[in-house]
Order: sequence, then C-alpha cells, then structure tokens
Amino acid sequence: MIPGPAATPARFSRRAALGLGLSTAGLAALSACGRGQSSGGNPGQLRMTWWGNETRQRNTLQTIEAYKKVKPDITISPEFGDWSAYWDKLATQVAGNDAPDIIQMDEKYVREYGGRGALLDLNGKVDVSKFAEGTVEPGQTDTGLMAINAGVNAPVAMLHPKVFSEAGVEHPDDASWTWDDLIKVAAAVTKATPNGSFGMGSLIANDAAFSAFLRQKGKGLFTATGLAFDEADATEWYEYNLEVMNSGAGQPASVVAEEDGQSLDQSAFAVGRLGFGFAWSNQVSAFDNASGEDIKLLRLPSRAGRASETKLWYKASQFWSVSAKSGNPDAAVEFVDFMVNSIEAGKIGLTERGVPPNTEVRDAIEGELNDSDKKVIAFLDQIKPELGDTPLPPPVGAGNLPDIVKRYGQDVLFGKSKPADAAAGMIEEINANIQK
Repeated sequence: MIPGPAATPARFSRRAALGLGLSTAGLAALSACGRGQSSGGNPGQLRMTWWGNETRQRNTLQTIEAYKKVKPDITISPEFGDWSAYWDKLATQVAGNDAPDIIQMDEKYVREYGGRGALLDLNGKVDVSKFAEGTVEPGQTDTGLMAINAGVNAPVAMLHPKVFSEAGVEHPDDASWTWDDLIKVAAAVTKATPNGSFGMGSLIANDAAFSAFLRQKGKGLFTATGLAFDEADATEWYEYNLEVMNSGAGQPASVVAEEDGQSLDQSAFAVGRLGFGFAWSNQVSAFDNASGEDIKLLRLPSRAGRASETKLWYKASQFWSVSAKSGNPDAAVEFVDFMVNSIEAGKIGLTERGVPPNTEVRDAIEGELNDSDKKVIAFLDQIKPELGDTPLPPPVGAGNLPDIVKRYGQDVLFGKSKPADAAAGMIEEINANIQK
C-alpha cells in the first residue's frame, strides 16, 4: 500500500518502498513526485553509488578518474556510503525518482529492484563474452539481466595464525572437518587464550554459513518464489549456534551484540581476539592488512567430513546495475562496461571486489597481485572441483532475510526465545514479506 500524503519520499525506508508489496505502478506513482531523471537531464553528468571500505572508495575514485581520460565529456559524481545506511538511502532515492545512474547492487536485492522496474535490462548492452562460465547468470532474472557481476567470490573460514599459535592448538584439516569439529577446536582455543578471547564468533548473522549448512542437507535459502528450508532446519541452525556459545567455543550473547556492526578493522577477529572468522573471499586482503597477519583460508565445515560435500559456491561479490530512470543510460552502460572489461580498471581494483569475471582482465592483472590476492585466487581454484550449484537469489521481499535470521537468533542467544519458537517466528515473518 502506498503511504498517505503525510509521508514524503525522504521518509520512505527500503522496506516501505520495496518490501511491503509496492507495485511497479505504485513505484511509478511515487516517482512522479521526485526530482526527475537520475542524472538530472544533464547528458554529461552521471551519478554513481556504492558501499565498502576505504580501499574500495579509493579504488573506485581512481577508476572514475581513469575513465575521465577516456571520456572527458563525462563527469561522474560519487555517492559513497557504508552498508548499514546504503539500502535505506537507495530505496528513498528510487521511490523519489532520484536514483543514481550507476548502482552497486547486491544479490539480495537484484530481484527486488529489478522486478519493480527500477533497473535497466543490460542484456546485449554490456559485453559479457569474455566472462568466465557461470559468472553472468547470477545477475539474470525473469525480467532480464538486471546486474553485471563485479567480481567472483566464495564464502571462506579464516584462521588467525597468531591466536592459534598462542593457544598451542593444532590447525584443523579443512578437507575433513565437520561442524562439530569446528566447535571442539574453537572451544580448545577459548580455553587456552586470555579472558576476552574466543575460538570463534557467532554465526547467527552469517547467511553464507547458514546457506552452506542448509545446502549440505540438500536444501538452501531460497526457491524462485519462497524459502527452501523449513522450521526443523531453522531450529537446527539456532540450536547449533546456541551450542557454539554454551560450549565456550564462541562469544557470549552480550559480546555478539556488541560486535554486530563493528567495522572490519576493529572486529574481534582482526584485532586478534578470535581464532576463527568467517567472511567472503574478497574481504581477505582487508583482514590481512587489519590484522598484520597472513590469515589462513579454510573451507567451511561439512556434515560428513568430506570436502566434496561442503557445497561451496562462487558468488558475485557485488554487481553493477543501471537505473531504469537514468537520464543518460547509454553513458552509464559504457562506464559499467569499462569497469568490468577494461584492463586499466582491472589493475586499479584488482581483487577488492572479488576476482574479475572477465578472464582476460584476470590474466592481465596477475603480475599486479599481492600475496593476499594470490592466496584468494589459489583458494578459489582449489575449491572449484567441489562447488555446488549457484544458489538462487532471494525472491521479491526476502532480501532482508539475514537481518531477520539474526534478530530471532540473538533472542535465542540471550535466552529470550527457544530455538523452535524463534525458527517459527523467523519463517513466518520472512514469508509475510515475500511478494507472491
């Protein structure tokens, strides 16, 4: 339902604009209240938005400057922000017909924005002929190619060498370890380290780990139209995380809550207070820099203790999308093409947004990579024979699943809710948001 007259576009949240059943027609109606096309009608002016750390900000600004030399008649105004505020701001902009021309997109919201006519179909517009197999499809939906892969990524478990060395705990074999082994090893690290340090953090907020946990049962997070797991699966996940905490392997609930939203360089893993951390592979270089360590990369655990059954996958770290309301869509598409297909842009960004999907760009930057980058590529190559199918992106309305899973999960950790009750409530809330 469209908010009443008292609600101005500046007050719309992401959920209000896109997650509560606002139709394409409704979005168009809201757009009529906005300030016009994305670039304000100036054919030489584009706006671009993205989230990320300082390294990404610096790299992206350098890429914009490099493009300025190729296309001096195009000016690109940057709009940089952090993840926590990014989506609310973008929803407000889209609802007010003021979206940036070029949008860094996440798979959680590709269907949501693309399905409501907010994104331009990039089929036949951006050259993907040199992309590695399987790296184009993640941005494809039933409404078109809504997003272009910005980099290849995979979920990874990270081991902090200094923490393990000080604890005197042997490194696990990631080709044969199980979820139970993770708890045992992490508990041993907690026991052998000073107060305030733990073997691992909570996985409650880690949707990649939850996805792997489900995939190893032959399930997953999403089908094309809804959830691919049930209350029993969610209960098992909450029970596992409760065991992580109660066994002493992981942080107590109060510390988990404090850690939530902490910047990467100030996170407990980066500062050496956790033995294990869990991230996406494109974040490894930042963790190496923040920790001053050569972080060891591991597969996530499996149920049976066999790497072939871990069911990891290659994910688009982020995507590039173009606003369907752009005042200069051709220029926006050309810049997206430059970012993903030019060697110059590849040498600036390297692997910060993931390994380039364009295989020629990847080959060209090999000599520019540091040890962290090479370590990530070696890990991605190592797991390639073991990969499962690429997970489906969330259906419209389900992009906030991680936040909902985390909220109910934290109630479990704090003892406010039993795992089964939290599982039921979580699924009910997500299903209520999904647009049928």
